[in-house]
Amino acid sequence: MVSDSAIATVAALMVTASLPFYLYGAWVMIDAETVTWDLLVYHLKIIVPGLVLTTVPVASWMVPRLLDQLTGVAVLHALLGLQAYALLVFALTGIVRILQVKREADLYDDPDQEIDIDELHPNMSAWRGRLRAGVFGYVLFWLLAWLLGLYRFGIRYVLG
Repeated sequence: MVSDSAIATVAALMVTASLPFYLYGAWVMIDAETVTWDLLVYHLKIIVPGLVLTTVPVASWMVPRLLDQLTGVAVLHALLGLQAYALLVFALTGIVRILQVKREADLYDDPDQEIDIDELHPNMSAWRGRLRAGVFGYVLFWLLAWLLGLYRFGIRYVLG
């Protein structure tokens, strides 16, 4: 049987490995003057591996063990992580509308069009604002949960 410490180490490494995907994905979007379909697809190709690297250990190892570890730090860690995912869902409510409008503009059929997505719909800036707020919140709470998770890992498996 694999030790709890080994699984915790793999989980910590997987979640930590997702950070560069998030940072680079954010940089790609921040650095762009115009967000085109190609840029959006490129961005998603960057951040999806980060989401997978975080979600797999959370769903398969951390959540099932939470009730066995109900300390103040564990509960705070779980709440920060839950808030991160709630803000991710909020961001997705923006991206869904953005993708619907892009579909109506036939950007799926002709993805090489160089169109500023703000010109596609009058509510686009509001949806992009929702997307940005959700993504910013996700990253902020993800970082807080990650730091607290590293603290918990250190106390339990390195120092303990």
